[in-house]
Amino acid sequence: MKIKWFGHSSYLLTSDAGTRILIDPYYKFLGYRMPVPIESDIVVVTHNHGDHNKVKAASGNYLLVNEPKEYSLGDVNISGFKTFHDKVQGKKRGPNIVFRFRMDGLTICHCGDLGHLLTEEQVQAIGKVDVLIVPVGGRMTLDGPEAVQVMRQLKATVAIPMHYSTKALGILGRIIFAKVDKFLEAAGTQTTDVKVLDISKESLAGYAGVVTMDYK
Repeated sequence: MKIKWFGHSSYLLTSDAGTRILIDPYYKFLGYRMPVPIESDIVVVTHNHGDHNKVKAASGNYLLVNEPKEYSLGDVNISGFKTFHDKVQGKKRGPNIVFRFRMDGLTICHCGDLGHLLTEEQVQAIGKVDVLIVPVGGRMTLDGPEAVQVMRQLKATVAIPMHYSTKALGILGRIIFAKVDKFLEAAGTQTTDVKVLDISKESLAGYAGVVTMDYK
């Protein structure tokens, strides 16, 4: 499968069979721009905030995935798990859904704007993860060290950081979000930088640790 990053929390997962999953689309956000429209078979929204829910960025007769329940389309199985955007049961920023994708023999987990460590019940429900896509920028989500704790909670082989400050962001974005550095320091593992992550069951171990992605 291939994983492509559109900046912020938006990704396109493409299975070996060609199923395209667009996650947390936006249009423009603090310097990021999506190359819309994006042909999609599945569109996933982790929470209903404007920088995550612009489903019109997608084209095609897609399946909308935006609830904490089970979904299936072709070679992809998806499970959603209720979480929160903050540490006070959603009282500040509302609910969030962590989505688990099973495809091509791999388990991928996108945390959305997760704002707290997982409970033991949530850890058991989600299970072990091969690839974890996790926010690390702090303030409105997990910060770097907290994201590493979630990485360890789910025993993730590979972690992909998102929702942090990059050179693409304007001044406001750089003020709001922390850089990825503290996450990398806390993880203390091998870091691989890629433009597009082409990963399989067989190549997973070669990417073990952290994979950072170039904004496309």
